[in-house]
Amino acid sequence: MKKVLLIILVLLPCLSSAQSSSRWRITKPQWTEQDEIKFGEFIANLGRAVERRECFQVDTCLRSSANPYAGTDPAGLRLFADCADLPYFLRGYFAWKNGLPMSVQSDVSPRQAGDNKDVRYTKFGNYVTGRYDVVASRWGSPNALEILNQTIVNMTWSASFRLMGQEDTGLYTDFYPVKLGRDSVRPGTIIYDPNGHVAVIYKVTDDGRIFYIDSHPDNTLTSGMYTPKFVRSFPYQGSGFKNFRPLSLVGGKMNSAGEYIGGKIVGARNSTLPFYSLEQFYGNRPDPGGDWQKGQFVFRGVVFNYYEYVRMVMASGDLKIDPLRDMRQNLADICISLKDRVVAVNLARKSGVDQKDHPERLPQNIYGSDGEWEAYASPSRDARLKVSYMDLLSQSRQMIQRYRAGDPSIIYTGANLAADLLATYERETRSCQFTYTNSSGGTVTLNSDDARRRLFDLSFDPYHCVELRWGASSPQELSSCRDTPNKREWYSRERWLRYQWERRYDARMDYSLEELTGPKPGAGIAQPPNVDIVRYLNSEK
Repeated sequence: MKKVLLIILVLLPCLSSAQSSSRWRITKPQWTEQDEIKFGEFIANLGRAVERRECFQVDTCLRSSANPYAGTDPAGLRLFADCADLPYFLRGYFAWKNGLPMSVQSDVSPRQAGDNKDVRYTKFGNYVTGRYDVVASRWGSPNALEILNQTIVNMTWSASFRLMGQEDTGLYTDFYPVKLGRDSVRPGTIIYDPNGHVAVIYKVTDDGRIFYIDSHPDNTLTSGMYTPKFVRSFPYQGSGFKNFRPLSLVGGKMNSAGEYIGGKIVGARNSTLPFYSLEQFYGNRPDPGGDWQKGQFVFRGVVFNYYEYVRMVMASGDLKIDPLRDMRQNLADICISLKDRVVAVNLARKSGVDQKDHPERLPQNIYGSDGEWEAYASPSRDARLKVSYMDLLSQSRQMIQRYRAGDPSIIYTGANLAADLLATYERETRSCQFTYTNSSGGTVTLNSDDARRRLFDLSFDPYHCVELRWGASSPQELSSCRDTPNKREWYSRERWLRYQWERRYDARMDYSLEELTGPKPGAGIAQPPNVDIVRYLNSEK
């Protein structure tokens, strides 16, 4: 008993210090490969917790057992991050807990004069115009709470990722683009969608599937699978996979407490990074004329599209594709997205925004806004869902065509692939059930095929009743909706925007109800794309 008491007394000062310290003490002047691996493990643990739906928000996940540092945070730490903040927040949090250097781009500007004034959506990308280093001075270590709660989240946004990553001296970029492969695209790698979204990879499976976590303005954390919903674009926009640039503190002096004081933080040069590569932008067989869209992705002498190539090089060994398993994986990813949408729509409903009058105009751009619209609207989330259903149909077509052509990488031993794909689809969509609470407090249950059939009726507009947010059309389901005739008319006229799956940040969208009479330039299309996978598979049986 005395021995146990002695151990507790010895440990208490350490625990107390860890829990109460709000200072950022640099005790390791350089990020090593082992630190990068440890950071990846930190991300992987959080990702698994989100995947298992053990936690749903940044704060609850970081306070859970998935975080090895849970319980060591001092009072006052605000565990909050939206999609662009999340990579920086997690990197900063890990660096603080491990005594590592941290530096962030404090400002960026458009690379080309006259480009989009909104640096989140520049056509030609951005460049770094300022940096902020976390460095101790002779007066003491920086306050970690201020840095994490304010400095990092105020300085970083999706524009911070809209850089290719070639700049590695002076005002260097925080990230560098990586060669496609399992050694370089790994837990902790960032995925940047130039349509304004950012995610962090937490898992890569043996069959080449990449899984990520992402956050949203309401602080929710979701998980998903990498698919064409993350688009490619002009290389200087920096889309795709990128890793944090390893940092070193140069010129710092260690004091008697083992803490480095002063110095300057520098980023690793691209020439020293074994995984630095522009391959994902230009292909592994670049176009001689430099056209990124004409670059080819060649695997063992065969040209593949970008997404097929990514999966092949990310697979462990020779990629063998089971079409039925792929169907299950794609539907599981869609199911997660739908259940995450339930959480987002519920948060909007709890905020009471659906009870307010509809504004006289839409935001200037529905995909890139602020205030209530940014917090509670879902146009980007819904666009990714549309692309997922479109990709499901496209992938099914490809699997059937490749199997019939005798592609040896397609593994199927049944008698009728189309019929078996249809049976898999029907079974998996029936099992993916989710519910929403209607305006009268009742429960409405849907499944993922219901969602497909009403996909282009799902309202992204937070001022609509929850029934319209879920695309209700029957008088029975709509009977609990209390929207005014004005709101119903907004819903009707927004259909052009609901039909569109491409997220256009360069288009004007701040139309009034009277002006929203049909598709406008870059804003809306006349007819929705085909997502009728049931009809297609029935026709191929």
